[in-house]
Amino acid sequence: MKKLFIYLFAALAAASCEHKDLCYDHSHTVDAAVAFDWRNAPDASPESMSLYLFPTGGGKALRYEFTDCRGGTIRVPVGSYEALCLNSDTENIDYRNTGQRRSFEVTTRTTPLLGSLSGLGVRSESAPRPEGTESERVVLSPDMLWSDRAEKVVLAQSSAPQTITLYPQQSVSSYTVEIRNAENLKYVSGLSGSLSSMAESLYPGVGCDATCETGATIPFETVVTADKTAVTGSLLAFGCPSTRKSHTLTVYAVLSDESKWYYTYDVTDQIHSAPDQRNVHIVLDGLPLPKPIVNGGGFQPDVDEWQSEEIEIPM
Repeated sequence: MKKLFIYLFAALAAASCEHKDLCYDHSHTVDAAVAFDWRNAPDASPESMSLYLFPTGGGKALRYEFTDCRGGTIRVPVGSYEALCLNSDTENIDYRNTGQRRSFEVTTRTTPLLGSLSGLGVRSESAPRPEGTESERVVLSPDMLWSDRAEKVVLAQSSAPQTITLYPQQSVSSYTVEIRNAENLKYVSGLSGSLSSMAESLYPGVGCDATCETGATIPFETVVTADKTAVTGSLLAFGCPSTRKSHTLTVYAVLSDESKWYYTYDVTDQIHSAPDQRNVHIVLDGLPLPKPIVNGGGFQPDVDEWQSEEIEIPM
C-alpha cells in the first residue's frame, strides 16, 4: 500500500511539472493590423511590401510580407519593437546588415560600365573613367523604393484592436538627362552614359536621406531623339553621399568607323542646387561627335583607343 502511494504521488508530480513547462514555453502572441498609409506617395502602387519588426530588448528581427500594398493582419509576439517597411517588388536591390533598424542597408549589385555597348565588342574594363572615380564601384540603378520607419511599436496582450500604421514615401531620387545640340548622331553605332560619385547605399531605417559616404558610378541607357539633335537618358539613385562629392556625367560613343569617343561634363552644381532633390533634371549643351573619316581621307583615329573631350558648362 505504501509503495502504491509513492508511485501515485510520483505520477502526479510528473504531470504537474509537465503542465508548468508547457505554460512556461507558451509564446504569448497578438493579432495586429498593419496599415500602409500612402498620403506621402499617393501615386505609388507597389506589388508587395515588407515589414520588419526589431525587438527593442534584442533578438532576431521579424519579417512579414504583404501582397496588398495597403497592409493586412499579422500575428506577433507581444512586446516592444522598432519598425521598418519598404516595398519588396524589386529586382536590383540587395539588403545588408538587416538585424537592426539603424544598420539596415539597401544597395545594388555590381554591373559592367558599358553593358549596352558590349554587343559592339567594347569591353567595360578598357573604358576610361573620370579622374578620381577610377576606384568607385560600378552599380546598377536601384528600383523605385518607398519606405518608412517607427522607433517604438508596443503590442500588448489585449482583446482591443491594435494597429501598426506606417507612412511610406519615396526613398530614391530620379535623374533625367538632356544633351542638346548634339552633332553627327546619325553616325553613332552605340551610345551610353554614366554618373559618378552617387551614394552607394541607403539606410532607410534611419531616414530617406540617410545615405552612405561611399560614392559609386551608375551607368544608364541613352536615347537619340527622333530628329537626331539631342540625347536623353534617365536613372534612379539613392542620392548624393552624406559627404557631398563632385559628380561627372560621362557619355561613351562608338561611331560607324568603330572609333570610340567619350565626353565628360561636371554636373555637380546642377545636382546640388536642384530645387527638388527627389527629381533632378540635368540639361547640357553640346555633344561634338566627329563625322567619321571615309575613303582614307583625313585623320583616322586608332579604333582601339578612346578619344576624349571635356565639355565645359557655362556658369
